Amino acid sequence: MTPPKPNKPFAMIREFHLADWFTLANAVSGTGALFSMMTYLQTNDVRHVYFACGLVLAALIFDVLDGRIARWRQKTSAMGRELDSLADIISFGVAPALIGYGCGMQGLYDRIILTGFVACGVSRLARYNVTAESLSDADNKVKYFEGTPIPTSLVLVMVMFVAAWQGALHESLWFGQVKLGGFTLHPLALLFALSGSLMVSRIRFPKL
Repeated sequence: MTPPKPNKPFAMIREFHLADWFTLANAVSGTGALFSMMTYLQTNDVRHVYFACGLVLAALIFDVLDGRIARWRQKTSAMGRELDSLADIISFGVAPALIGYGCGMQGLYDRIILTGFVACGVSRLARYNVTAESLSDADNKVKYFEGTPIPTSLVLVMVMFVAAWQGALHESLWFGQVKLGGFTLHPLALLFALSGSLMVSRIRFPKL
């Protein structure tokens, strides 16, 4: 009878592949973007908006690298895939929504849209995780995505970066604001609604 292996402290961390560390760097960058936006809300120093947007860009770079490293080393795992999804929802779901909120989309309808955007991102990642195997070819490679990948939210982040650069924040936010039933909607928030809708669509996009 084989004796049970002793529990080793931090055993899970030692099981991480190289790509997993880049995935964690993605999550760390996204979390840093959240803190930067909270600092902006406290200080009103626009530099923190720039920092937040830059950290989302860094998260994208780490996201691309972790996939390439995994293919290069031919080491992938179910945990790595789940880790990637969790990191992506922080960096490309919650962080862009908080950037939008911090930049002025703070009306009731804005918050509903931003929350819906995050929900669409979570749904998009969950659907991909459960359908990736069926979408794979004989070489176990996914040839296309159903719905836009969640990292495309970087486009929204860049829009907010340009708005911050031009001073178009809060009351000066592009396209102004409208009152519907006594509550506020900033039309710019509709870009988040469009992005979320495309993520949960059935439109096929080739994987590059």
